[in-house]
Amino acid sequence: MIDLDHLRGWIGRSETQSELLTHALAARFRATFDQAGPVQDGDPAPVMIHLCLAQPAVPTSELGPDGHPERGGFLPPVPLPRRMWAGGALTFHDDIRVGETVTRQSTIQDVALKEGRSGALCFVTVQHEITANGRAVLSERQDIVYRPAEAAGRAASPPPAAQGQYRMRVTPSAPLLFRYSALTFNGHRIHYDTPYVREVEHYPGLIVHGPLQATMLVQYAEKLRGRRPSQFDFRSLSPLFDDADFTLNARDEDHGLHLWTSYADGPVAMQADARW
Repeated sequence: MIDLDHLRGWIGRSETQSELLTHALAARFRATFDQAGPVQDGDPAPVMIHLCLAQPAVPTSELGPDGHPERGGFLPPVPLPRRMWAGGALTFHDDIRVGETVTRQSTIQDVALKEGRSGALCFVTVQHEITANGRAVLSERQDIVYRPAEAAGRAASPPPAAQGQYRMRVTPSAPLLFRYSALTFNGHRIHYDTPYVREVEHYPGLIVHGPLQATMLVQYAEKLRGRRPSQFDFRSLSPLFDDADFTLNARDEDHGLHLWTSYADGPVAMQADARW
């Protein structure tokens, strides 16, 4: 039984975290995404690097069995075992620059229950306001979904996604997933622990992070248009695993670009819209 009134007591709760964006972190981020070239203090930081900064440093002894921090701190203690990044929206105000101190103020905006095919789903909406040396650089809404264990695994697939006007193939190698987990200080075992993900959560392979897919789509949009978008909205529809390559896809729209990830013969995994 989910006590929604109790969980909604977390609405309005805030926390603030700060971290210096070092030359070394920017270089590791660029290396993870195979971006060539040196990094210098004062350079514009790679887009989406904010997801690697000011993450909670929870002691290992306080992690739950899935590698996430035990519940009931900043995020509400939702009594559902599976937690995923469902989507969000980003508004870019300015560049973060290497050598600046980045501060993220996070606030719980909403907690809501919905009924899915496998049972109750609990959605937690978090708003982040991010500054660099006191300058507003990014506003981000993050949608987190908690779901029952029965929702795990590969569900019956809808029809394959269309091929994009622009298309790029990606191999979700174990080193790539591990490096991204390390960059974001993310202990969630579904991204690096194959025996756990198969035997406990009953997925066919390691899961490609939602933030990693979103980062790749923003980078792809930036590559296609020559500059980062000012607005990026996205939603996760189905998981991607490390058992097959996937593609980044995009097509021109009146508003900018419509983008998505998918297997070559699979449904849309994440869809997004980028505007300039």
